[in-house]
Amino acid sequence: MTRSGLRVGIAGAGFIGAVHARSARLAGAHIAGVAASTPDSAARAADRLGAAKAYTSAEELVADPDVDVVHICTPNHLHAPLAHAALAAGKHVVCEKPLATSLAEAEALDDAARVAGRVAAVPFVYRYYPTVREARARVAGDELGAVHLIHGAYLQDWLLSAEDHNWRVDPGLGGASRAFADIGSHWCDLAEFVSGHRIARLAARTHTAVPERRDGPARAAFAATAGEDDGAGALRAVATEDVALVQFETDRGAVGSLVVSQVSAGRKNALWLEVDAADGALAFNQEEPESLWWGRRAAATLLRRDPATLSPSAARLATLPPGHPQGYADCFDLFVADVYAAIREGVEPDGLPRFADGVRAARLTESVMASARDQRWVDVPAPVEVSR
Repeated sequence: MTRSGLRVGIAGAGFIGAVHARSARLAGAHIAGVAASTPDSAARAADRLGAAKAYTSAEELVADPDVDVVHICTPNHLHAPLAHAALAAGKHVVCEKPLATSLAEAEALDDAARVAGRVAAVPFVYRYYPTVREARARVAGDELGAVHLIHGAYLQDWLLSAEDHNWRVDPGLGGASRAFADIGSHWCDLAEFVSGHRIARLAARTHTAVPERRDGPARAAFAATAGEDDGAGALRAVATEDVALVQFETDRGAVGSLVVSQVSAGRKNALWLEVDAADGALAFNQEEPESLWWGRRAAATLLRRDPATLSPSAARLATLPPGHPQGYADCFDLFVADVYAAIREGVEPDGLPRFADGVRAARLTESVMASARDQRWVDVPAPVEVSR
């Protein structure tokens, strides 16, 4: 018997599937099996990820009575059908974002999870940086005063060139939105989580900086260099955005802005969020997450990740002593551990991102795309229930 007592199946064996498998093992789960794009790929992945079994298909995995929790790490267009099948089979589900490629599908999944009574989570894992929880606690504790501006960016460069191709570029596989749905949704989740504000109205522009991309072996997500066979295929038109610019107003009277890009040279995973308020400001930089910038008129200070000085909600996530950096993988470990705790104990830990949060992201994505298409401000319906 493993520490968690849970048997886990991983659907999808790429970069993110390996991340899920690692975190599941560290949380004490047994990796019962893995499914990939082909049976041969699944067999190789099972060996690589330490899974007990290679399934011939993801559908076989989600139906297996020996699996308690299904982690869905497939291309986006498969998220909804696999999650529905897993919930119908009585499984708990961890589904990568976007939860679905349309708002209607995301809402149907959230409804299905509620009816099934299963734990259903989406890995908005940037919530699990201790410095993010510290920022949230300080805003909620009114240390900054009234928030009046929320701004930042999420910049990457892994799709900078016409030679860079990935399944996410294809709207049939990734959905109508790419840059915003893929990474802008992370920033918006973080901004609302930290500030307590909800984006109520927005105006967006999208831009396809690379209008054609070359067919050929797909680049692995976030890979540093293109594949050896670049240039072999034909150039094809791109229908998804490389860049999204968003201005917004919140339900509590603040304004904000966001720049999202997957074509910013030299930026690998540069998520930056700043909350400016009447008595101070806080800024979080995902590439330097061990400190939180705290600005006041008299001075600016770096708040270090030190469990001895953090708020209780942040100190819970500070698993290493100060000076021993925690990073993205640690956030994923903490997220998966919280999911499994919710399954075992029936009580959700504070801040666990659920399918309702995936619906919120889908609603924001739909609003951004509508605004960009029609060149107008769009009202964003308030969330019915999200984990804040």
